[in-house]
Amino acid sequence: MQAIELEATITESHEIHLQLPEYIHASRARVIVMYDNEIAEPVTKKRVFGQYRNKITIAETFDDELADSFWLGDET
Repeated sequence: MQAIELEATITESHEIHLQLPEYIHASRARVIVMYDNEIAEPVTKKRVFGQYRNKITIAETFDDELADSFWLGDET
């Protein structure tokens, strides 16, 4: 096994495109990605109170007892 170092850019769609040297033949390869932590920090969005209001509903039967067949694995 041999290793080479190439520079690549990670696109906004999280893709890396590499052009390997001509002397490398088609075969399987193991890829290790090393990136600069200072640049790759995730962008966090602030949560807004009530942003999911009226988008989530809970069934009327939510608190009902589950059948014994559920606990015994008879239903899937």
